[in-house]
Amino acid sequence: MSEPAPAEQPRNVVVVLLDSLNRHMLGAYGGTEFETPNLDRFAASSVRFTRHYTGSLPCMPARHDILCGALDFLWKAWGSVEIWEDAITYALREKGVTTQLISDHPHLFETGGENYHVDFTAWDYQRGHEGDAWKTRPDPSWAGAPSFGRGHMPYDDSRGWFRSEADFPGPKTMTAAARWIEENAGHHDRFFLFVDEFDPHEPFDTPEPWASKYDPDWEGPHLIWPPYAVGALKRGVLTERQARQIRAQYGAKLSMIDHWFGRLLDAIDAKRLAEDTMVVLCTDHGHYLGEKDVWGKPGCPVYQPLGHIPLMIRSPGVAPGTCDALTTAVDIFATIADVFGVTLRQRTHGRSLTPLLTGEATSVRDSLLTGVWGREVILVTGRHKSVRGPAGDNAPLSMLSNRWSTMPTHGRLARYEALPLPDDRAFLDHMPGSDVPVIHQTWAAGDMVPYWARVRTSGNLVFDLENDPTEDENLAGGPLEAQLAEQLRAALIELEAPRTQFERLGLATPAGGAGGSSALQRASAG
Repeated sequence: MSEPAPAEQPRNVVVVLLDSLNRHMLGAYGGTEFETPNLDRFAASSVRFTRHYTGSLPCMPARHDILCGALDFLWKAWGSVEIWEDAITYALREKGVTTQLISDHPHLFETGGENYHVDFTAWDYQRGHEGDAWKTRPDPSWAGAPSFGRGHMPYDDSRGWFRSEADFPGPKTMTAAARWIEENAGHHDRFFLFVDEFDPHEPFDTPEPWASKYDPDWEGPHLIWPPYAVGALKRGVLTERQARQIRAQYGAKLSMIDHWFGRLLDAIDAKRLAEDTMVVLCTDHGHYLGEKDVWGKPGCPVYQPLGHIPLMIRSPGVAPGTCDALTTAVDIFATIADVFGVTLRQRTHGRSLTPLLTGEATSVRDSLLTGVWGREVILVTGRHKSVRGPAGDNAPLSMLSNRWSTMPTHGRLARYEALPLPDDRAFLDHMPGSDVPVIHQTWAAGDMVPYWARVRTSGNLVFDLENDPTEDENLAGGPLEAQLAEQLRAALIELEAPRTQFERLGLATPAGGAGGSSALQRASAG
């Protein structure tokens, strides 16, 4: 028997994460290009957060933010739940809360993400999306589609086995989630349902009528794989016509998953869960579709289309509306923990959004950090964004992990080229707030490093988001940059980030070290 819910708290929580969901394309956020009637329907009954941002990027780091509550892009590129921490599902299990994962997200079941599901009471993996190694051969009746140099993908073998729209992974996942609600709501004292839906992530592949909905004049196979490129039109990677087609295919995927999300909403409403269940609609990040002539999620700064993301929360007794407070991904974790009254053993970085929902507070944080390991570290305040790149070479770099798991390469690189093994410079350290030893590997300029960091970084950028929401005017080089740099430095000190982060970013190294161990002195000296 689970413990009773605290007074005036939701009994249950449903989190629906749609991958690569572009805020600026949703009707609820002013988008007019594509149709999203069910997301808009949900927004009308929810608190719609207007200044919600990414934390750790990309896919699995973002899920680590939500499920473990700790930013990890300052310490590692991509990976599993570590031995010094627990996912929130472990704490919920100890509390007697039933937890269910329903997902078609391949990274959750690959090396590097494979143990996030293990502490759920039950989990349901809907097969066949993107890199999921589901089938050993393709259906010969399907001709395929241009891949933009990606080479053979597992999806090429899976795609032809979808016999109807209902067989596509996104529809299957939403159907399974709706069925779980229909069969289980009311049978558990308290539950946490996490629907991790990979759509509208690429491949932007849909059946008719969706595929032609936004580009009916296109002839030939639809372009379902966007290139990952900066300046794709300028450099001739795409033609203007191909660019329109790719953007239309994203819209088709968005509208299709919106349709099936409506089935889940119908099930939630039929069970009258609005009376006792918090429902959270979120994403891990956006997706560039030509904004600034950027496509995909290439190695470039986290501009607004990627980092300024939607968040909607419907909670019992909370009136619909908007919330302009600054929030980020780890705050979703903190909110779930607050609802269920659990704490975890690791140090976490989120702030519960409950006070914002109840009107007890108008803000929970003054700033946030976001970024990708080994690239720029980005500070977002109420008005400004500061993008801090390496002061020289992108070194030294540190990675702290005991699982030393690989990242999804899909054949582009050999495993140990994608993530080099620790070498004789590695030493035992501690994560902030933990006394569990952890392998701390450092790399110097010229070393082979995890491929996430093998990009040309941008240097320093400063934007006034209030007056320049499209980030066209770089204000770096003046007193504002210096002020924001000091604020970034203070945030890194508070997080106890590795000393190597301060060094590579050209920030003064704090006295006494940062990162939880004096052994970090070795990282900067070695």
